[in-house]
Amino acid sequence: MNYELCIDKINLGKRPVMLAPMEDVTDPSFRLICREQGAAMVYTEFVSAEALVRNINSTTRKLTIDDRERPVAIQIYGREPEAMVEAAKIVEQAHPDILDINFGCPVKKVAAKGAGAGMLRNPDKMLAITKAIVEAVSIPVTVKTRLGWDCENKIITDLAPRLQDCGIKALTIHGRTRSQMYTGDADWTLIGEVKADPRMEIPIIGNGDIKTAQQAKNAFDTYGVDGVMIGRASFGAPWIFREVKEYLATGVIPEIATQEKFSLLRRQIRESIDRIDEYRGILHVRRHLASTPLLKGIPDFRETRIRLLRAETEEELENLLLEIEENFFTDSSYRSETC
Repeated sequence: MNYELCIDKINLGKRPVMLAPMEDVTDPSFRLICREQGAAMVYTEFVSAEALVRNINSTTRKLTIDDRERPVAIQIYGREPEAMVEAAKIVEQAHPDILDINFGCPVKKVAAKGAGAGMLRNPDKMLAITKAIVEAVSIPVTVKTRLGWDCENKIITDLAPRLQDCGIKALTIHGRTRSQMYTGDADWTLIGEVKADPRMEIPIIGNGDIKTAQQAKNAFDTYGVDGVMIGRASFGAPWIFREVKEYLATGVIPEIATQEKFSLLRRQIRESIDRIDEYRGILHVRRHLASTPLLKGIPDFRETRIRLLRAETEEELENLLLEIEENFFTDSSYRSETC
């Protein structure tokens, strides 16, 4: 694929790789870091339509975007058509580049109530909500969903053209059913079938289990998708977007210095604290510290990891990171293996 992907008038370039929307993860700071590292577009945490309509402060704060993030999409979820339309109008006033509708969240508190992936059990309602939102706003509307509710109801190949008929400008498909949650392997074959369907004219973005630059390239080459979305593999590793972008362009994965990776982790910690406060900011960033590949595979690291994840102050975290660098990253042979 050598053409540049456009969603409506938004040009994302050739073979774009995007940051997936993730609750408690894709805050403004992390989105901006990922954009700087090469993400073609970023998505906010998903926003509850009902909470937005009720003007709940913790929800309205999620609409805050920085022009440096652009292009950026705000994602909403809900089950009631009226609330979804009203929320879409509120989101439009925040001036995102794209409004994305979440029909894919599998967590029980969302899906069991009929929102998120719960809509896969009621496709007619899903389509009605989508059409109403498209008609209510002037910004591009996209959808993110899954293959179906469970293995016996993988409806995406029939659903995709119907969503397109509602007027959406792109469709992102996660290669799992709702019942799979995040277990097992993502099945990209149906994503490929949707892309190959001659009825489909809008861009198709694939999502699920893209953890390396090679896997991203395979998604483009094998399934023909227009874009790829990365989620959990970005935890504590925003540099994955630089690796993928350069590999797709040159065939070579760039060597990123360990020092630079530590610097990015420190920035996440600092900006998380600045955005919230010291205690909650550290809690927020712990999943990045727990998941970062930078600290995986280090011998005799268990006790240090426990201390890292129990740290409660910025000073304590900084001292631990310095200790880790000095104790585990001074050997050049080990550094070359982990970079």
